[in-house]
Amino acid sequence: MTAPHDPTSGEQPERVVIRDNRKIDPVTGEARKASSAPAADEPEHLPAAEVSEGPMVEAALLDERTRDLQRVQAEYANYRKRADRERLAAGEVAIGSFVTPLLAVLDDLDRAREHGDYTGALMAIGDKLERTLQMAGLREFGREGDEFDPTKHEAVIHDESDAVSVPTCTKVLRKGYTFKDRLLRPAMVGVTDPLTFTVPITTEAPSDTNGEPEEDASREATSESETPGS
Repeated sequence: MTAPHDPTSGEQPERVVIRDNRKIDPVTGEARKASSAPAADEPEHLPAAEVSEGPMVEAALLDERTRDLQRVQAEYANYRKRADRERLAAGEVAIGSFVTPLLAVLDDLDRAREHGDYTGALMAIGDKLERTLQMAGLREFGREGDEFDPTKHEAVIHDESDAVSVPTCTKVLRKGYTFKDRLLRPAMVGVTDPLTFTVPITTEAPSDTNGEPEEDASREATSESETPGS
């Protein structure tokens, strides 16, 4: 038995559903047809369009998440490459800063070779130092006969000669050095430029219509004016 509803309680009364499941109508005595309407407590089926859109939405979301993941992976790969380049560049700068003061020692070894003092223990130590620096990436440049390059050579002497067709390094006063394709010090050289020829410019006095110079014509005119008339 259902308790009477109290209007002051604010609660909705429980709904009572009565279903007549008899297959024969008690009034007419005829068999009833099965109803195609779903029961009140049975869930309704979703439309076919809504059912078919479910997998499509999931596939679109999967594609979007896949693209996001690929983008993040590409950004991370670019970051690693950039970080590796910056680390290598920083290492090269540090080594180059350490090698630069040693260039003065190499200059002293070159002067010892020129004076014939590069022998014995000095030769052994000098050769070992040069090999070590070359293995680290140090390269020397600046030889007689090289074409002059203002980005690599420092010209301190200039002369001209017809023996060269382009500005050429004909004297090396101090070698230049690079480290890992980075210029540490330019080479100090003397440069010979191609000989330039000066073409003389000649001027001729203008002539009159008869081919005589104007000076002669003016002289004749003056002499005629000075002659007394008859």
